[in-house]
Amino acid sequence: MKTIKEITEALKTAAQIEPWMDDIVKDERAGVQKAWMQFQKRLEKIEALQQAHNEKLQFDASYLPYENAYIAGTDEAGRGPLAGPVVTAAVILPNYCQELLGVNDSKQLSKEKRNQFAERIKKHALYYSVHFQSAEEIDRLNIYEATRQSMLKSIETLGVTPNFILADAMTLSTSIPQASIIKGDARSLAIAAASILAKTARDDYMEKLDLEYPQYGFAQHAGYGTKQHLEAIAQYGPTDHHRKTFEPIKSMLQRRE
Repeated sequence: MKTIKEITEALKTAAQIEPWMDDIVKDERAGVQKAWMQFQKRLEKIEALQQAHNEKLQFDASYLPYENAYIAGTDEAGRGPLAGPVVTAAVILPNYCQELLGVNDSKQLSKEKRNQFAERIKKHALYYSVHFQSAEEIDRLNIYEATRQSMLKSIETLGVTPNFILADAMTLSTSIPQASIIKGDARSLAIAAASILAKTARDDYMEKLDLEYPQYGFAQHAGYGTKQHLEAIAQYGPTDHHRKTFEPIKSMLQRRE
């Protein structure tokens, strides 16, 4: 008879129900039953993850104009912050891409997971592109239009013209057939992949900006209007990377005139 430790280790490495597990079900030792329950829970999580992945694949496939067509997903990161660029990304994945199991809306993932998935996306994507739209352009155009134009730039720099575009809650000025998908980063694998590339690229940018302007705490809040950030703006004033048309920076500047 195998020891509880041997059974526990065997279950930790198993990825599906196998014939040798029949004896485990009959084993009345408490340690064995605990390990079996943990294995079943892990299996349920894997199955749920695969189901969610399949739904994303099917969603993207439903927009394929023909077999082996290129579908580009595009998304943004950083529309709300008071400082830093808005960053957009576009991604074309192989159709029915199984290698990106677990890719989801970037906001639902930890920083470590986002970074891991970003590397995997870059490895398996057919094409990808990231575009940075500066605070200056955001002030000149307004945040909606700046984001829209940035998304289009990321599409145009993919290296190939996609046959269809899936954009997260945005309609782009292009003749390429497209669909604006509400909560697209939770429904489409291509958009979710783009959201991860945009988010990780922007976070990296803000961490580097923090080295240049350590008094603002950009590495902690990524430019969002936290108490720490607002206090720093009040004390040191806005930098060139702050969005001058965003409140409360706009009112602060008007009071100084």
